[in-house]
Amino acid sequence: MKLELQTEFPQEIKSVYFNKWTGGQEGTANGTDFHIEFKKPLSKEIKLDKIYFRNQESNFEEVTKNTFIVHFYQKNMDLILDGDTLKEYGNKAPVIIKPKFDLKPNEALLEYTINNETQFFKIIDTKENPTIAYPSVNKPKN
Repeated sequence: MKLELQTEFPQEIKSVYFNKWTGGQEGTANGTDFHIEFKKPLSKEIKLDKIYFRNQESNFEEVTKNTFIVHFYQKNMDLILDGDTLKEYGNKAPVIIKPKFDLKPNEALLEYTINNETQFFKIIDTKENPTIAYPSVNKPKN
């Protein structure tokens, strides 16, 4: 897929970062939250559509007029690992999904709409903040 990347986002971005998170108990969910914050409230002409990051894609959630977040949830695989390979018989092979875009691990592709036209902006050198371990089973909503 060949697409034309914008060299600048139409509004000044204050910060972009992501952090991994995990539920505090065994068997609970885990994932990554991707944050983008603007210096001023996002213009009404701009709509953030999706973010493509580490072979995943998801839609934005507005936290404030300046701050948006994307939640990526990891799927837990039910694998039986045992020294006796016969006990591993029911394991399914992982499904490998080819990424839509060729991005480095610290890059993200922002898909947005401005004046009813879809645009793409590559975010490079995304910072990773420390992992958050939530003590309860359910991840709190922001």
